[in-house]
Amino acid sequence: SNIARAADDGARAILLTGEGRGFCAGASLKAIGGGEPGDQLRRHYNPVQQAMADSPIPIVTAINGPAAGAGAAIALGGDIVVAASHSYLLLAFANIGLVPDAGATWLIAKAAGRAKVLEMALLGEKLPAHDAKEAGLVTHVVDESALFDAAMDYARRLAAMPTVALGLIRKQVKAALSGTLEETLALEAEHQTLAGRSQDFQEGVAAFLQRRKPEFKGK
Repeated sequence: SNIARAADDGARAILLTGEGRGFCAGASLKAIGGGEPGDQLRRHYNPVQQAMADSPIPIVTAINGPAAGAGAAIALGGDIVVAASHSYLLLAFANIGLVPDAGATWLIAKAAGRAKVLEMALLGEKLPAHDAKEAGLVTHVVDESALFDAAMDYARRLAAMPTVALGLIRKQVKAALSGTLEETLALEAEHQTLAGRSQDFQEGVAAFLQRRKPEFKGK
């Protein structure tokens, strides 16, 4: 995928946003036509969501307008989610006889709980950016004019941090959402060993002892 390729090419963070006035309206009903909606998900949207989840580098999503359907799921797949104040999330599937997809059910249930995901999925109403932040779905809400700069600031900050550790943190959090305490403790110990072998850890310790700012290389 392009996400994995970016990491292979040396990228240390990804910024994902929409083009134009909206983030993403989700799947096209015309494109589905007489086919099976699930086929389009398996071919297009599910691989994107899985690639985001498996990314070895952090992802910032900037919601620049409406994020509906599968588009809402992709927006919420970011590690840091920055939303323009006028933007909103929308799961309108039930309004046309379908169900949430592209991971929206899992992402919202894990972040905001059963009541919120059922409210969004059953009623099919817009969830404004500020309400999404209050529900724990969005990291930061800013004015539309400040969106790109705010999202880019997060991306630059993450890109300057120890990439190996950040990738392991992403894996730990994902595993913790469905794992037990015992499984989490074991994974933390395993990941701490891997992080401790990184060049960035050596640089972090050296910088601390020398009382200077670390210069992480992402290795």
